[in-house]
Amino acid sequence: MILSVGCDIVTNMKQNYDKTKVLLIYPQIPNTFWSFCYALKFVRKKASFPPLGLLTVAALLPEEWEKKLVDMNVVKLVDSDLAWADYVFISGMIVQRDAIKKVLERCRHFNCKIVAGGPIFTSCPNDFIKDVDHLVLNEGEVTIPLFLADLKKGGAEKIYTSEQKPEITQTPIPLWHLINFKDYATMSIQYSRGCPFDCEFCDITIMNGRVPRTKTKEQLLREVDALYKSGWRGGVFIVDDNFIGNKKDVKAIMPSLIAWMHKRRYPFAFLTEASVNLADDPELMQMMVDAGFNKVFVGLETPIAESLAECNKFLNSKKDLAASVKAIQNAGLEVMAGFIVGFDSDPLSVFERQIEFIQKIGVVTAMVGLLGALPGTKLHKRLKTQGRLLENWSGNNTDCSMNFVPKMDLVKLKEGYKKIVTTIYSPAKYYERVITFIKEFKPKRSVFKYRLSKDQLLAFLRSLWSLGVVWKFRRFYWKLLLVSLFRYPRAFPQAVIFAIYGYHFQKLSEELT
Repeated sequence: MILSVGCDIVTNMKQNYDKTKVLLIYPQIPNTFWSFCYALKFVRKKASFPPLGLLTVAALLPEEWEKKLVDMNVVKLVDSDLAWADYVFISGMIVQRDAIKKVLERCRHFNCKIVAGGPIFTSCPNDFIKDVDHLVLNEGEVTIPLFLADLKKGGAEKIYTSEQKPEITQTPIPLWHLINFKDYATMSIQYSRGCPFDCEFCDITIMNGRVPRTKTKEQLLREVDALYKSGWRGGVFIVDDNFIGNKKDVKAIMPSLIAWMHKRRYPFAFLTEASVNLADDPELMQMMVDAGFNKVFVGLETPIAESLAECNKFLNSKKDLAASVKAIQNAGLEVMAGFIVGFDSDPLSVFERQIEFIQKIGVVTAMVGLLGALPGTKLHKRLKTQGRLLENWSGNNTDCSMNFVPKMDLVKLKEGYKKIVTTIYSPAKYYERVITFIKEFKPKRSVFKYRLSKDQLLAFLRSLWSLGVVWKFRRFYWKLLLVSLFRYPRAFPQAVIFAIYGYHFQKLSEELT
């Protein structure tokens, strides 16, 4: 009799497991320079990128489970969603902390079982251990199967963690059907994880290791093919920590990616992140351009040699950064770049030197932030030892919040930071950089036709009124368009995009003051 009851319990548990309903939630990201919130309205999009991590997690869950995804950056989380779900899977970054807390409170009200993972939960598990039922941390290919096996048996643990860095050759294709492509400006895919460099402030090596792991050529082609067959056309962000971290593997996949893109008449425009040594490899840059890459984000950080040495950015300290940027842009890849102030070695002149450096190299999209000590990094450990860490950090390095006591006077540091941002994104300085970029942007050969896409054309038409008539800085808008149209006509589509981006950056810089 006891055995019979036990079998019934196991059978019911198995049936309930197979019928599990999962709600995947991505909390709202606050407005930052990288949210492009003011620019998105011109293309009628709600967010820049979809939550790739959760879409991949969804693909790792049992196929028979019912799944819904709510990206709170594009849709509202309604009570009926929470009432429907057996489990809520939630992920996010440090900058989303406040939004995550609010979502967790709503989930508890509906007695949802909460499974949490991703960057913020892996970095700060103790901050949430009382708020969630299960923490499934580190890389999902390892920890999610462990959680699912225990859940199926009816005995899931509180925390699942692993230091293992798995090969990602078996990582599934994200479940694209869970989102509406029309909500997003750009799609995302991942080719590799990890970075061979070890900058003091960076948590990439903590999360993903120093040995870059790559997907196979066939795997990458299946992923881009899945996007293509789903109907996506436009920008695709390869979100790798350092796309060229394993140059050998990257070069090996490029001929196939070039052939795939050529056969389909270049449906995508790729952008990615890479280290500055990309400039040393003309062959690779040309292959990237031939494959449809048109943008690359590079962490330049600072022109201060002592600060580069301080943060172990030795690769940059050995380079002529201005020459490297010029080489990349001459190859046909627009350089977007990150810059940091707040290093212990920064002199008071750092603010003027950053402005001069950014203007000189013609990096139009320059993301300047205050240094932050991310949990687990060497910087965080050093500052903790020195007793300099602070609490209540927003995680946003562009809102003047800091989580440590800087060597420079804090008031001077914040004033200097604001000066950089308000200066480089003042219309005069911004459009000066755009012209510098257009002059330097001389690709040897490009696969792109120099005309506006449908979305760009609609954005241009909308900008004619908003920026060309209503905006108080409209004279710079017209100057840019006319100069590009008559002197650099093939750069006109890019000039339209820059004009709209400039409006976004200028609006956000005003909010800093």
